[in-house]
Amino acid sequence: MSLPRLQIYRSLSTLSSPTDALLAEKALTLLKRYPYHLNSISSQITPELASYLLLQTQNDRTLTLKFINFAKPHQFFNPHCKCIALHILTKFKLYKTAQNLAQDLAENSVDEKGNYFFQCLKDTYFMCNSSSAVFDLVVKSCSYLNFIEKALNIVDLAKLNGFMPGVLSYNAILDSIVRCRKPVIFAEKVYREMIASGVSLNVFSYNILIRGFCAAGNLEMGLRFFEEMERNRCLPNVVTYNTVIGAYCKLKRIDEAFKLLRSMGLEGLEPNLLTYNMVINGLCRVGRIEETSGVLAEMDRNGFAPDGVTYNTLVNGYCKVGNFHQALVLHSEMLRNGLPPDVVTYTSLINTMCKAGNLNRAMEFFDQMHVRGLRPNGVTYTSLINGFSQKGFMDEAYRIWDEMIRSGFPPTIVTYNALLNGHCVSGRMEEAIGLLRGMEGKGLSPDVVSYSTIIAGFCRYQELDRAFQMNAEMVEKGVSPDAITYSSLIQGLCEQRRLNEACDLFQEMLNKSLLPDEFTYTSLINGYCKEGDLNEALNLHDEMIKKGFLPDTVTYNVLINGLNKQARTREAKRLLLKLFYDESIPNGITYDTLIESCSDIEFKSVVALIKGFCMKGLMNEADQVFESMIKRNQKPNEAVYNVIIHGHCRDGNVHKAHKLYKEMVDFGFIPHTVTIIALVKALYSEGMDEQLNLVIRDILRSCKLSDAELSKALVQINHKEGNIDAVFNLLTEMAKDGFLPSGAAPANAGQ
Repeated sequence: MSLPRLQIYRSLSTLSSPTDALLAEKALTLLKRYPYHLNSISSQITPELASYLLLQTQNDRTLTLKFINFAKPHQFFNPHCKCIALHILTKFKLYKTAQNLAQDLAENSVDEKGNYFFQCLKDTYFMCNSSSAVFDLVVKSCSYLNFIEKALNIVDLAKLNGFMPGVLSYNAILDSIVRCRKPVIFAEKVYREMIASGVSLNVFSYNILIRGFCAAGNLEMGLRFFEEMERNRCLPNVVTYNTVIGAYCKLKRIDEAFKLLRSMGLEGLEPNLLTYNMVINGLCRVGRIEETSGVLAEMDRNGFAPDGVTYNTLVNGYCKVGNFHQALVLHSEMLRNGLPPDVVTYTSLINTMCKAGNLNRAMEFFDQMHVRGLRPNGVTYTSLINGFSQKGFMDEAYRIWDEMIRSGFPPTIVTYNALLNGHCVSGRMEEAIGLLRGMEGKGLSPDVVSYSTIIAGFCRYQELDRAFQMNAEMVEKGVSPDAITYSSLIQGLCEQRRLNEACDLFQEMLNKSLLPDEFTYTSLINGYCKEGDLNEALNLHDEMIKKGFLPDTVTYNVLINGLNKQARTREAKRLLLKLFYDESIPNGITYDTLIESCSDIEFKSVVALIKGFCMKGLMNEADQVFESMIKRNQKPNEAVYNVIIHGHCRDGNVHKAHKLYKEMVDFGFIPHTVTIIALVKALYSEGMDEQLNLVIRDILRSCKLSDAELSKALVQINHKEGNIDAVFNLLTEMAKDGFLPSGAAPANAGQ
């Protein structure tokens, strides 16, 4: 592209004709006294005259600004004039006005590389007694507009012509590269150029580089710059620490994030609210939500109140671990503090309620979103569709589906899979097949979840031929079966006592390097137990342990039931004892409702053992394990107490259950609602009214949700009137609605 010829004026200290001189004198008079009359002579002003007027007023800030504001919309205010204005504005340190002007020049420059722009700046530089700061400002303006190539070229031209752009120019370019998510190799190139040019990096330079590499997932490179800062005696600031702490948290390296948080104090830096919010988010991401209470307490000591981000993060975190009571407590607290929940928070609450099967409460939150003017997103709708589908409420699921489409959110493969599952759960297999075909018509290719869902449905209803046909179809369409697909087929074969075929399929699964899960092994073990081949079942149990697979309590129940059926009770007891005493049994096993709060891995095998004894009514053995924990200086946690209290209630030893309940509360644990209701029923049956009154009082005191006031009042009324069945029903509904704690000591945001 040919560039326009630059107008280089011979001298701007004098004008070329007496007429121009008279016009200039008139313009200056009007500018000083009647600036609003300048428009009357605007048609006579040339670029040369405009440049002359700027130079004549360059030592008067007020006059300069008046003339620039007048000149902006006129054609005579050409690039040459604008560059003079840039020099003067920069000299006056009117950076905002100068940057706006520079951005206008950058956007309307006739060449992409900025050569013409630079030439204008260079030609007017000495007329204004300017400085290199003007090049920093221009580079910053180009970078702000993400004209990275133009900014780099202007830096190169400035250096070639003897000017020295400073660290501000390089920082602006680095920031633009990071904001535009350019490959970090570009940032490295600029960094090397800074070093080669003798430009010393400052804290902002390092912060940008660290942010860029951390955002790109290259934390190690970010840490390298962090260490270089310290070597170069460039002190990191709070932003530096926040960037690295945030990166650690995103990578779930929370212990390293904590270590860095503690080192801030040693460097004389105080964490800010953003720091704490990132750490809280990191803890929630890794399921260590009980530790957020310590962070919240530290925040409070340092004068920081939780903000909307803090609350939203905590609500989402408690939803993630299934403690929806505490999520509701925080949701109410944030509303009282005037902090509105966002779409993500409501979606988390809705998803949690759907998983808990409490669809009425989920719809209440959905309605609240609309009332608050929040627009549900695709995930919100899909959560509700999944919730209704899992219960087989397909009419409601399709009503939400229709609203989702009307709201402009096209159903995703996840949404379709939720509906497919609903049809399969309801036994409407033909409709599931029709939906699968409809997906293809909408341009969505069914994935392994889609096919596996239908295969599992056919297996559930003993239609194995159709299950294998669907398996063949998915392979033909290039979708590889996964472990869940194989596990469903294996379970179906075992249910039909086709054990040899199930074993062949299991071997095929292993040959494809697909890892079986507890469900796969339990299906096969159950198959062997049905055939009466307990030795092979036990061999398979031992094999799964040797291969590192994790048996769960269902696996052991299958084996124990099989052993009991053959009157091999001693072996059944020995198998239970292996859970605690045999180190070959994996510790990291997930259990159901009463032990879901058990986060300490070393307790999990103990809880499983106690649960196994409680389920079989072997309470003496359960007590022995409980006592052995204490002898080993292992303090029982809330999961252990929940299980053994529930066991004693079932076994009729109410006094022992109540004693353990008081001990649990004294240790600061909150009993699970399932435990509480079992204890209340047991106390009532035994006529232990005084103890019953105290337990109900504790229950109602633990509920701090304003939404539950009516339910609490009804519990008190019915309890006073002796209508204990109504009390049981109300407590059950309160638990279902999340009004009662579900166990574990809560971490309140407001503490």
